[in-house]
Amino acid sequence: MAPLKVQESCLACHASQGYKVGDIRGGISVTQRFAPIEAATRDGIRQTTLAHAAAFAVVFLGGWGLLEVLRRRWLELAGKIAEVEEAHGQLLQSEKMASIGVLAAGIAHEINNPVGFVNSNMGTLKGYNETMIGLLEACRAGRATEADFADAEFDFLKEDIPDLLRESREGLERVRKIVADLKDFSRVDQAEWQEADLNAGIECTLNVVWNELKYKAEVIRDYAPALPRVACLPAQINQVVMNLLVNAAHAIVQRGTITVRTGFDDAQVWIEVSDTGQGMPPAVQKRIFDPFYTTKPAGKGTGLGLSISYDIVTKHGGRIEVSSAPGAGSTFRVCLPRQGLTPRADPPPPASGG
Repeated sequence: MAPLKVQESCLACHASQGYKVGDIRGGISVTQRFAPIEAATRDGIRQTTLAHAAAFAVVFLGGWGLLEVLRRRWLELAGKIAEVEEAHGQLLQSEKMASIGVLAAGIAHEINNPVGFVNSNMGTLKGYNETMIGLLEACRAGRATEADFADAEFDFLKEDIPDLLRESREGLERVRKIVADLKDFSRVDQAEWQEADLNAGIECTLNVVWNELKYKAEVIRDYAPALPRVACLPAQINQVVMNLLVNAAHAIVQRGTITVRTGFDDAQVWIEVSDTGQGMPPAVQKRIFDPFYTTKPAGKGTGLGLSISYDIVTKHGGRIEVSSAPGAGSTFRVCLPRQGLTPRADPPPPASGG
């Protein structure tokens, strides 16, 4: 019910009845059946509920479909990543085979030299052995004379046999050292992250690529004493050092110097390879880490060596710094964090000299 209040216009007729402006003199009410209103309200609630349920179902199904699409895309992406990693591994393996082909002749030469003179010494020792056995048989029969010892050059044999044995032992030790350095270089039995001695790794890498260096440069070693061990994949760091050494040798036209230094500070350990080669202009320096980029003649390099080295060092949380100028040689510095990264059991990529 709505109240009827006295207004100014009402006083003309009702002032005599004692009403004043603002008094309530009655009310107006409207009566209607509640059933239709209740039914309408019920229908509205039902329609609203159905609309909200339909909207929720659409959103739910749409979200579910989107999540399914994302899940499938994620699985596809994971598959593609695996394919890329597999392709990358195959590329590294092919690069390793190419590098081994380049180094194989030099390594074979380094092994063949000591094997050659050991084989020659064995032939000489065989003749000496026959002579000595002849003398011993004559002594046992009681018919050996001073003339027999003089004819056999016994005094010379006493001096030469120890020398031949010593030379043969040294030659075999050289072969053993080359094989051990090859094993240490590749670390075929140590493909996991570990604390590595970088000085030792550099030394074994120098021995592996020595045939590539000795005809082009004098190698100067300037290793920091008590160099901290670094958490890394040793085979990969050896590969980086090999790439830098071979590139340094290729940069020298006639004969020059390659200097290998190591050092450290509170945050990092570094390896530095400097050469007195041709150097590089800024335009070349900007591209040296690009895959397949090379300034070498066709067939001399693949252009993957520095690119692979850059990826390896980056994966180890480090960086490669380059300093070079035309005619002034080049210096590459590999900086690795002393603490290392969280180890990942990735297989080591192969070596490259390109």
